[in-house]
Amino acid sequence: MSKIQVMDTLLSNKIAAGEVVERCASVVKELVENSCDAKSSEIKIELKEAGTLEIKVTDNGIGMDRDDAILCFDRHATSKIKTEDDLFHITTLGFRGEALASIASVSKVELKTSEGDTGTLVNIEGGEIISVGNCEARKGTTITIRNLFYNTPARLKHMKSLYTELSSITDYVNKISLTHPEIKFVLTNNGSVILNTDGSNNLLKNIKCIYGIDVAKRMIEVSATDDDYNISGYISLPEIHRSNKNGMITLVNGRVVKNTELNKVINDSYSSYKPDNRFPIVVLNIEVDPILVDVNIHPTKMDVKFSKFEELKELISNMIKEKLRNINLIPNIEATEKIEKPKYEKYTLNFNVEEETEEYRTSNIQIDQKIDENEYILNEDLFKNEVISEEKKQEQIELDKDKLPEMYPIGEVHGTYIITQNESGMYIIDQHAAKERINYEICLNKLANPNDDKIDMLIPLTLEYSNNDYLVLKENIEFLNEMNFDIEPFGINSIIVKAHPTWIPKNNEVESIKKVIEMVIEKEKNFDLAKFRNHVAATMACKMSIKANDLITLKEMENLINDLRKCNNPFNCPHGRPTIIYYSKEELEKLFKRSGF
Repeated sequence: MSKIQVMDTLLSNKIAAGEVVERCASVVKELVENSCDAKSSEIKIELKEAGTLEIKVTDNGIGMDRDDAILCFDRHATSKIKTEDDLFHITTLGFRGEALASIASVSKVELKTSEGDTGTLVNIEGGEIISVGNCEARKGTTITIRNLFYNTPARLKHMKSLYTELSSITDYVNKISLTHPEIKFVLTNNGSVILNTDGSNNLLKNIKCIYGIDVAKRMIEVSATDDDYNISGYISLPEIHRSNKNGMITLVNGRVVKNTELNKVINDSYSSYKPDNRFPIVVLNIEVDPILVDVNIHPTKMDVKFSKFEELKELISNMIKEKLRNINLIPNIEATEKIEKPKYEKYTLNFNVEEETEEYRTSNIQIDQKIDENEYILNEDLFKNEVISEEKKQEQIELDKDKLPEMYPIGEVHGTYIITQNESGMYIIDQHAAKERINYEICLNKLANPNDDKIDMLIPLTLEYSNNDYLVLKENIEFLNEMNFDIEPFGINSIIVKAHPTWIPKNNEVESIKKVIEMVIEKEKNFDLAKFRNHVAATMACKMSIKANDLITLKEMENLINDLRKCNNPFNCPHGRPTIIYYSKEELEKLFKRSGF
């Protein structure tokens, strides 16, 4: 007797369900995508106990006749592709014809559907059709999934908590509503409304529904196009960020996708505008010819592969960087309308924008001797190698004023925060963060445009490394020499440093040289010269800058503000912390109850 047999349909469907139907959110995803493909303008998702007891999806799409209502539960039954060529021009969210068969094999299903005349009712349990009959003739489809995984106890046992399942479903519905702002989505759990969009085709309104009005007010519209890609959407101001990447949403031809490389490009475009361990809120819709993307590489269809991917990454990166460069990024602190009556013996105002991270505090360790600040006076010539005419200088002054308005220092708080003012309100400047930004751009310019300025060491420095670290260092030693280090191999697993660039902080040479070399070794797997320069410049800038509790004069404050105004990005230090925040005159009056109450 033959040992190899063809599996029956029910068994193969249960196996497929293991890939397609991972949890309640997978069921919601497949059903909602079918509703979107059915040209629905309204989709309602009703859950009981986060979908573990019941998932009901109702739409007003084109519906199905009786034959299709029965056939749609067969495996690989689909109306969305018919030939092999269609696989390379996919314009619908679903196309494999596996989802309904897989879902029906592990649950109890009730389907009501109509094209506008006679309605069809289909009941299925465990993949077997129990009954087919007539029902109301409301145009559209209602599909109800009950007792998911009731016949696969191993899968049921390992489902997550109700909160986790509901969170996963909500996350998906949020994203699909951003993909299709023209569709009204309603999500409820146990009768409580979680999401309710209006279907007005206004993406910013949907962002407000999901993230709230404060985030929506701080979103920036972006767009970019080339011969192959058309990108549109919204990105958050750098002051709006999250602890995870869930807010970075990329959509491809109306499909929610997950692509780690795209997320990395988006996050890197915010480099130095925000802390490294925080992530922006971004909603980008990428429109592209379907032939240039492959969505048929994963059962969930959320992972895609792009043709001309490098061009796409460059287009996105340039779009975000250009937008951030050309807007005012000074955070505007708004007073809340609901201010309780102050208890003066206990009441304190806290103007801190964000707590310092441990990493940031560590990077601000005081060096033994204060650096001579006079050696690091900012000059436009450090940023431009061309001769600047008087006319261009005047144009640059006007551009500088657009970045930072005229402001006048009047004092300092705690030896750390410079208080300035103008006719519109009050500005608070973090002197360390501001000086860090200035020194960062100086160092970065010197690293990107090296000259022959170096200092010979009185006593050459010899450093020894492990054999694997030494091999990495030896392979990348030319990068260090291009940066005006004079480094040579010196015996077994050792190097000798004979000279270093002039921008290395005085009295901290050995520590700084070791730190730069360590960064080369750490970046061995994905060495990027531009990112390496950024990292080195940020590290050196911190050590070169004045610290908290270093008192400075009003003249020094003016010089610092003028130097900050000349920076490409005067709004954030290299670690992403704000250099300056703003209180309008109106907000100050609200805080002191002089107006608006």
